[in-house]
Order: sequence, then C-alpha cells, then structure tokens
Amino acid sequence: MKPAILFPILISFLLLTSCGNQKTQEVASTPDIPEKVELRNEGVFIHHQMFGKGDTTLLFVHGWCIDQTYWNQQIEALKDQYQILAIDLVGFGKSGKNREKWSMEAYGRDIRAAIDQLKLENVILIGHSMGGDVILEAAIENDKVIALIGIDNFKDVGQGLDEKAQEEIGNFMTMLKGNFSVVAPAYAEQFLFHPNMDTTLREQLKSDFASSDSVSAIGSLEALFSYAEKEAKQLTRLKQKLYLINSTAIPANWEGLIKSGASYEVFDIDGTGHYPMLEKPQVFNKLLEQALQKISTQHSEE
Repeated sequence: MKPAILFPILISFLLLTSCGNQKTQEVASTPDIPEKVELRNEGVFIHHQMFGKGDTTLLFVHGWCIDQTYWNQQIEALKDQYQILAIDLVGFGKSGKNREKWSMEAYGRDIRAAIDQLKLENVILIGHSMGGDVILEAAIENDKVIALIGIDNFKDVGQGLDEKAQEEIGNFMTMLKGNFSVVAPAYAEQFLFHPNMDTTLREQLKSDFASSDSVSAIGSLEALFSYAEKEAKQLTRLKQKLYLINSTAIPANWEGLIKSGASYEVFDIDGTGHYPMLEKPQVFNKLLEQALQKISTQHSEE
C-alpha cells in the first residue's frame, strides 16, 4: 500500500499524537505445530509453520510490520482442506534479521526457496499488502505456483510519483528513521485502520508496528516504494491468474493492472480497512473460499 499523497496529513497528525509500544494481548494464538525442516535462504533463517494435508498448498505471506499469526483465523478455517504453509518474512516475527539488502526480489527468492526446500507442488500464494509484491516475484516463471491471491494490494499499478510526492515520501522516511516507534504506529492509525475497527485489534496492530525491528521495517518499506515501477513490468510476465480480495475503503485504480495484461478477478469487501482478514474474518473467509474454488475449477480443467 503506497498512499504517498497522504504523507503531508501524517506529518501534521504526528505533531498531535504519541504512541506507546506496550504489548497488548495477541491477535490469536498460534497452534503448536513443530517445524520439520529448518528453512534458510541466502544465509538467513525463515521461521515457518505447516498445517493440514492435501495435494494443494496455501502459502500465506504477511504484510509490513506484522507476522504469520495474522493468518490464524484463515488457517483454522482451511487446514482440514489444504496443506498450509505460513512464514514470517525475513526481518519480521521469528525469522532472522541478518540481511544487508532488503528488496522485494530477495523476499521472492525466500518464498521460492521455501517451496523448493519443502518440495511443494500446486502452490497458491496468498499475500497481504507488501506481501503482494513478494508473491508476484515468487510466481514469475515458477511452475510450482498455480495461482496468486492478493489481499488489499495491486490497486494502483503503474501510478507514478511526481516530484512533490517523492519529496513527501523522503520526508516521511526521514521521520521514520528518526522516531520509528512513534511514526510507524501513527502511520497505521492514520491510513490503514477503518474507523470501526475493534479497539483491541487497533492497539495490537499499533503495538506490533511500534515494536518491529526498525532496520528491517525501514529497509523493506524503502524497497517497496522503489519496486513500484518494476511491479507493473512483472505483472506483464505473470502467467498465473491473480485473485484480489480488496477493501473498498480506499478506491482502486485498475487502469495499470488492465494495461499489464495480467488475468485477474476482484472480490470486494466492505466495512474494513487494510486488514480484512482480521476485521471481518467470516466474510473474508467466504470470499477466500470462493477464490480457492475458482482456482480449483480452473486448475482441474487445464
């Protein structure tokens, strides 16, 4: 999610707010499933958990400043039907942080490495927010991946940044580097939350943003902003179909995605912010199951 034009609002907002980083209760408890294989890529440990059994694997990739536990309600609903792999992106959760260069390409290689090391077949990649670009990188020319499901992403493909927007992003990144534990949760509060979001969830997210590793978080966010131009080019190479479950809170501009020629289908979800899988899990899960059913039907016909 790249709301560059809104950064001036954030700067004003930060003058009036402060955020603590005291940990609140967990979003959901993670089932105690042991990892059978230790995943590593390019010398970095990748924490993962596997659930269920099946011929098709759902590989869940979280977004910025959160971790794999944000998928717990989807894992619980689907683990009896699919094999599921949930990972912590490098730099977040329990994964290693010893990476010098942060990029969407490196994250994509991590996902590819997980698929190869675990010998997965018929993989459906599911990526939230920044995770959308990660799964895009992982899917290009990868015959193990049969489809992608993006969660609240690919809404502004190919939308260039003018000089003013670039300046505002630079100002925001400077603020983030200067006081990460205050600026990061304030950013979430201002741009990512729905007004009706549950208070406990709101505080949990702010706490997780504030307590994220600042080096990993800042490096990956800078990489996300710089990836925007390549995103459009990579979509032209995507052979698998892209299914999108997107909040209607921020209107989408589909012109760039259409221009890319990528095959896609959108499932709208109302009344949520940037975290529909947490804000309306039952509604979200039904849409996710619809997308999975369409993928199954398409795959069986090929």
